[in-house]
Amino acid sequence: MGDASTSAKGDLKLSNLTKSFGDFVAVDNLDLVIPEGSFFALLGPSGCGKTTTLRMIAGLEEPTAGSIHVGSTDITYERPYKRPVNTVFQNYALFPHLSIFENVAFGLRRRGIKDVKEQVDKVLDLVELPHLAERKPNQLSGGQQQRIAVARAIVNRPALLLLDEPLGALDLKLRRQMQIELKWIQTEIGLTFVHVTHDQEEAMTMADTIAVMNEGRIEQMGSPADLYDNPKTTFVANFLGQSNLIKGSIESNGAESLVVNLFGQKIGVPRARSSAKDSSILVGIRPEKLRILPEGESTHGNILPGGVISDVSYIGVSTQYQVEMPWGQELMVFEQNDDGIAPLDKGDRVTLSWEPIFTFGLDGREDATAGSEVHVDEEE
Repeated sequence: MGDASTSAKGDLKLSNLTKSFGDFVAVDNLDLVIPEGSFFALLGPSGCGKTTTLRMIAGLEEPTAGSIHVGSTDITYERPYKRPVNTVFQNYALFPHLSIFENVAFGLRRRGIKDVKEQVDKVLDLVELPHLAERKPNQLSGGQQQRIAVARAIVNRPALLLLDEPLGALDLKLRRQMQIELKWIQTEIGLTFVHVTHDQEEAMTMADTIAVMNEGRIEQMGSPADLYDNPKTTFVANFLGQSNLIKGSIESNGAESLVVNLFGQKIGVPRARSSAKDSSILVGIRPEKLRILPEGESTHGNILPGGVISDVSYIGVSTQYQVEMPWGQELMVFEQNDDGIAPLDKGDRVTLSWEPIFTFGLDGREDATAGSEVHVDEEE
């Protein structure tokens, strides 16, 4: 067999991939195909198995069971340096004693390539840092070090680039800028990027496809828009953005829509957007899809009257309202500050409404809070 680090090409396939540490199953029978040339994100809270999955792909962790293929090449037990894989870590792992040029050239020289200048210059141009070639890593900012780490990883033209929380050490503004740049680099060079993150916004900004992981399994997989608009479980609905989930019961089943009783109010839910298993349902509406109006004003669509504003937060582009409903639940409403509606105050009585097409339905037996408390811990 030839050297897989340069010859293996194609989709990344994980089959029945499992990793146990004693009694703890970190990755539980994972089946996944990541298409060649895509930007793929493994998204989930601390301890969900995403980093362990990445480490098995990189060869830094041996699977308990299952296999890893790149195209037709089996790399399950291949040594890390013999895999067609390079990893960019959160701490960049640059060599402090080498110049930026030599940091980028390191992998090429190790493979016995003598004339490295053209390839190194090319990737330094790509990350827009050719003027820093002679500097040492400690003379660079965090964002520049991040770009050099990416340049060093892609100069070898691996089939896969693994990104392990790559922007975690950067401040918010720089992180947003780097998200756009990394996406551009990926499109430009056409490599497969597999990106591990706990940051939902980062995954949604950069990835073509996101797999949301929870307790070693993939909870749901799809495009960012599909996962946001059509979550299939309460965990995904709460982990990816914020959701209002209201307990209800299905009263009738039409060809196109369901009629659901929410504490005495009848509302419509598109049948195609419901994952309810029986008559028990959790009705989901994203906060920005709700309209809020003073009590008594006429409205249309799905309507929930009798709310009282319990909290108001002005955050620039929008105002966030907490509205206590007659049955005691607080719902969130995000209203754009575009002069469409006069500001409302705490204690005002209001009616909430929304278009039926924005409603999704989840299995009513699920825990409505799953996924909402897991954003805090960043390490895995």
